[in-house]
Amino acid sequence: MKGENLAAPRNPPRGAFKICNERRGERFLSAMKPALLLNSLSAAVALALASTGTGAESASELIQKGDVFYAKLHAADALKFYLPAEKLDPNNVRLLVRIAREYRHLMSDATEVTEKLQLGNTAVDYAQRAVALAPNDPETQLAVAISYGKMLPIEGTKQRITNSRLIKIAVDKVIALDPTNDLAWHILGRWYLALAEVGTVKRALAQLAYGKLPAAKYEDAVRCFEKAIALKPDRLMHYIELGLTYSQMGRDEDARKFITDGLAMAETEKDDPETKNLGRQILKKLR
Repeated sequence: MKGENLAAPRNPPRGAFKICNERRGERFLSAMKPALLLNSLSAAVALALASTGTGAESASELIQKGDVFYAKLHAADALKFYLPAEKLDPNNVRLLVRIAREYRHLMSDATEVTEKLQLGNTAVDYAQRAVALAPNDPETQLAVAISYGKMLPIEGTKQRITNSRLIKIAVDKVIALDPTNDLAWHILGRWYLALAEVGTVKRALAQLAYGKLPAAKYEDAVRCFEKAIALKPDRLMHYIELGLTYSQMGRDEDARKFITDGLAMAETEKDDPETKNLGRQILKKLR
């Protein structure tokens, strides 16, 4: 989904990327104060619905106006049109996917954990509504996978393990329905990478508490990121994540190559600057 990364940012030192710790940083402080964000959105939507101009518009017209702000990566403004459109067309699958995406963007902007949880849960709810209406649509399944992925860094260990299974189910469905979806392969790569980073001792402890964890190897992550690059060679996050994987494997030259390639690419999506910053931090840690 354009304009967003698929998981929360991570600190780069080798061995620090564990699925069950709380180490991932947040991206992009919002210009709007997080504590006022949801109330402001609700007030804006109510005002839009009450106004003569917006009230007279169709759902499709409102969606088109929301898309203009989405293209500018202005999530709160996009929702001022998407949410009134939802009132008019509550079963519009494409609209529900859009709304889930914008709440994920707001979640990335928020600074308080409580608000992140509220926004993230809202994104999950909209994604689940979309997938209930269209379970064989790869975009609805992708929305579910990304929305749950955004929640992982701020949830408890048991919920993370539960949601990681839901992510795998959803992303497998996306690939079965559309094997050319580069974002699905990227998500799957991150899923393998996260599990591969869990050490033997922590894996054993997690299995005692929550049940057996799936097997995963770094090579699985490499395969997925390589596939994502082949499908979408101009998406820089694929290169930097592959470089990160190689750095975890101790293949520093390969890591340096792919991270450098990613850093040289143009920034076209919302999280690209922060993704590049992650890449730079990884490069500093390489021998």
